[in-house]
This record gives sequence, C-alpha cells and structure tokens, in this order.
Amino acid sequence: MAEPRDVQELVKRLMAGHSTEENQALLEALLGGQVSSIFERLQADQEPTLHPVPAEVRGYRVRLDLRGAKPPVWRRLELPGDLALPRLHEVIQAAMGWTDTHLHRFRSGGDHRSPYFITAFDVDEGEDGVLEDDIRLDQTVAAEGDRLWYEYDFGDGWDHVLRVEAVLDEPPATVRCMGGRMGCPPEDCGGLGGYEELAAWVRSGYDDSFLPEVFDDAAHAHDWLPLEWHPDHFDIEETRAALAVAVAEPVAVTDELAELAGQLERRGIRLLREVLSRPLSHGPAEVTAAEAARLTETYQVFLDVIGDGVCLTGAGYLPPAVVEHFAEGSGISRWWIGKANREDLTPPVAGVRDAARSLGLVTVRKGRLTPTAAGNRGRQDPQALWQHIVKRLPLGTSDADRQAGWMALAVAGSGVPAQEWRSAISDLLFALGWRSGSDRHSAPPAHSPTLDVLSELAGAARTGWNVTGTDFATATTARAVIRRG
Repeated sequence: MAEPRDVQELVKRLMAGHSTEENQALLEALLGGQVSSIFERLQADQEPTLHPVPAEVRGYRVRLDLRGAKPPVWRRLELPGDLALPRLHEVIQAAMGWTDTHLHRFRSGGDHRSPYFITAFDVDEGEDGVLEDDIRLDQTVAAEGDRLWYEYDFGDGWDHVLRVEAVLDEPPATVRCMGGRMGCPPEDCGGLGGYEELAAWVRSGYDDSFLPEVFDDAAHAHDWLPLEWHPDHFDIEETRAALAVAVAEPVAVTDELAELAGQLERRGIRLLREVLSRPLSHGPAEVTAAEAARLTETYQVFLDVIGDGVCLTGAGYLPPAVVEHFAEGSGISRWWIGKANREDLTPPVAGVRDAARSLGLVTVRKGRLTPTAAGNRGRQDPQALWQHIVKRLPLGTSDADRQAGWMALAVAGSGVPAQEWRSAISDLLFALGWRSGSDRHSAPPAHSPTLDVLSELAGAARTGWNVTGTDFATATTARAVIRRG
C-alpha cells in the first residue's frame, strides 16, 4: 500500500489536466482499494532522473551504507565520475563483500522508490526502460548530498544508499576505499532480520541460546556460515585487494568461454569474470621445452610403453605386463595399493588410457591399441605433444563436459591452488545453472575429462592424485587453451 504522501502526490499528478470523467474514474479506483496498483503503474511509466554528461570528468568521495543495518555497515569510496553503472555494481559488490550471485537494481533521485534503470537481465525478460549499461555515475549524482540507490538480491532485499560527501576536482585514477565499518552480511541469510540473528549469535561467542531457529544445531550453523565470518570484522586492505580484482579487465578468451562469461554477466553474476580478471589469468601462454617434457611425462611414458601398439585382452583391457610396466614407469605403483597389473583393478592406469584416447594420442582398431600420428610425434617431441593437448582441450561433446572443462581451465589458468580447484569449479557450474542430481540447491561435482588431464599434467600419477599448490606450467597450459584463437 502506498504511503499517505505518495497518495497525495499521485492524486495531484493524475488529476492535473484530466477531464471530470477521468477524475471520477480515479476516485472510484481509490475507493476500490487500487491505490497501490495505480501508483506502481505510474512509477513504471517514469524514467530515472539524469544529469547531462559533464564537460570534464570529476571524482566523488561517497559513503556507501547498507540501509537499516545497526550498527551501520558502510564503506567510504573515491570514484571517477565516468564510472559506468555496471562497473559501479561490481565495485559495490567488492567493497561490501557480496558474491554477486543475485540480481541488482540502481535508482537515481530523491528516494529509494524512484524509477530504476533496467539491466541486461531485464532486457532479456522483455522489459523496456533506460539501460544501466549506457549510464555514468556523474549522470546520476552531481553535487554534495546527492544520492544513488542500489538494491541487491530482491529476495533478501539488501538496500544500499550511496551519498556524495565531496566532489573532487581530479578524478581518482582508479577506485579507492578510504574506510569502512562492519562485515558484510552472509549471502542468503534472510535479509536484515536473519543477519541480526546471526550477528547476535556470533557476538555471544556462539551461545546456543542465541542460535537462530533456522539451524538444526550449532554444527549446522557453522557449516553454513562463511569461514571465520564475524559481523564486526572489516579489513581495509582486504577490501582494497577485492576492489583491485573488481576493476581489472578480464583476459580475452576463446568464443565458447566468452559466451559462458556473457551468460553469467547478463544475469548479474561476475564469478567467472573475477576468475578471468585475476593477475595470473593475464600471464604467459607458452611453456619451455623443459616444462613441456615435465608436463607431458605421464603420456610420454604411456606412449613409450605401448610402442607401435599392443593387443588388448579379450575383455578389452591392456595386458597385465603392459599395465605393470606403465604403473612402474609413471610412478603409480609407488602409491597404489595392490599389484597394479590389471587395468580393471587399477583406475589410475585406466584413466590415463581413457584420457590418451580422448586426446587423440591412441586409437583402438580390431582389438589393438595403437598410437595415432599425433601420438607418434609426441613420443619424440614433448613440445609437439604439449601443443597437441592444448588444441584438443576441453574434452567432451556434451554441454556438461564442455562447460565443466572450460570452468576447470579458467580456474587452473588463474593460478588457483590445485587443492581448491574442485570447490571453485563447482561454484562456477552452479552459477551456470548446473545442480547436483535432483537437488536444485546443491552445487554439482567438478569432475570432467578436462580436469583429469589438468591433474595429470600437474603430476597426479606421481603424487597419488594428491596434487596441491599452484603448478605454474599447468596454469600456463590452461591459459593457452582459453586464449586460443
């Protein structure tokens, strides 16, 4: 229902210049309880208030507040006036600590109910209006005290207000955080009410009497909360580092991966953009001969073992002697429990064979496994083998395998430590709409044939699939794929 002052303004605007019959219809609508719908329709027909683009770019020192939060949750920022609203959205997400997994909306004008700018998502939904992509910050605010409204997550309803504290003659070269207070609420916690309950529980030292009722027990709550989250924690250096990533430009990538990134950005999700913007994503995409030899060692050993070809068993497996020879040469036998002489009982060996076949290094004809032309070249030239692998990735023909493969390559190429690959890939796949089986609330597993190859390049056969840390040559390989022309 509209507030009294809203109704008064509505009546004045609707009655102005209207005939007696039209005013009578308005009166009947008001008496019939249709005030809210009329008010909303009138607002929808309006467009946001805009200032003309200034002749010179200035800067703004602003305070960004989460409306209704007590104690106040805020950030002080210095922003260039020519910052486009989509980039401002990314800045707000990074400065506050949100994860950009929900829709957002900007409004300019005197209050938070002013007409809003539409997003690319709104356009896809068939909505008309002023697209935020074409609007700069200095078209929405101009002087000290001016405000811009920002809503994030229409379910939880996180309302923010950006108020100009000072107009700077010289715009900052980049976005800067000058201060702030309090931690960002956890995503999907139920809005201000849920946030306040969580904050009270954490501040109490996790006293069970303060545990929010939505959780089964304290263990459930701890599993759900972001690691080490505290409502009173604000670290300006962490925020500045997050802003540096937010304003960085993503690396140019191949069309298929670029389309996936575009799909997410049209929905207001920037997880993939953040990955592709990390400094290491802009790193080199060529390896040395020594690096190529180390990366491809497992596949070289496999090609050497099969030589000109081997006859498979009647069940289609590698002969035991070949399995044992490869397991010893690759390092698998040093950690595998068992004799490592049967392919069906030694999954790491079967995995290498499957990957080699998917990579086009070997083929099976009439019960015989033989190297392809690319496989024969790779036995003699590790650099040629590496280049062949780059050209074949990602593996798979299904949407599931290819998208999981692209996400694996993006994550590995950004320098994420190997022990964190699966979690990061699962988050990206969840953002793309994939789920774990029939559970629409759980992220899917990260597994893909491409991830298996990346793990192998990083030394999985030698380490018992316990690959950790950042292998920079493997990251370089992933970058070579995602930046392939």
